[in-house]
Amino acid sequence: MTTTVYARVESPLGELLLVGEETAVADGPDAAGAGGARLRSLSMPGQKGGVVVQDGWRHAPEAFAEVARQLEAYFAGRSTRFDVPVAEGAGTEFQRRVWAVLESIPYGSTVSYGQVAAQIGASGAGVRAVGTAIGRNPLLVVRPCHRVIGADGALRGYAGGLERKKLLLGLEGVEALAG
Repeated sequence: MTTTVYARVESPLGELLLVGEETAVADGPDAAGAGGARLRSLSMPGQKGGVVVQDGWRHAPEAFAEVARQLEAYFAGRSTRFDVPVAEGAGTEFQRRVWAVLESIPYGSTVSYGQVAAQIGASGAGVRAVGTAIGRNPLLVVRPCHRVIGADGALRGYAGGLERKKLLLGLEGVEALAG
């Protein structure tokens, strides 16, 4: 049996909402780790398409202790990557291909939407579809969609808002043009 659990974590971006899946031990080994949950969503206040807590979800900050530790280290500049268990099955096959490219973008680097499209074999009008898939990334910060910018170096779209995108890139030492 899977239970949806959530926690809130303070950050320089505002209060982050972590949502995940906790599997009962009776269903097999807890692949998420002792007392952990597989992360399904990381949302921020005012986020376009952000998740809100639903009836029946259990508040379980302890289930996200490792995610919270890694986020704190990232925001403090002590960590450049995330290694957290993620819930599977989110998104379409196309979105998952786009999200895999996002996960490969190194800390402190940026790529353009067109470069992401080229990496998955989509071109021309495919760039728009790539942008839509990036906008539906449920794991902001952890899956670094903030590292995708316009071909001209300008900030383009971010579900959490361009100011937050600029803050994240600045944290990583990247200067991008205003959107």
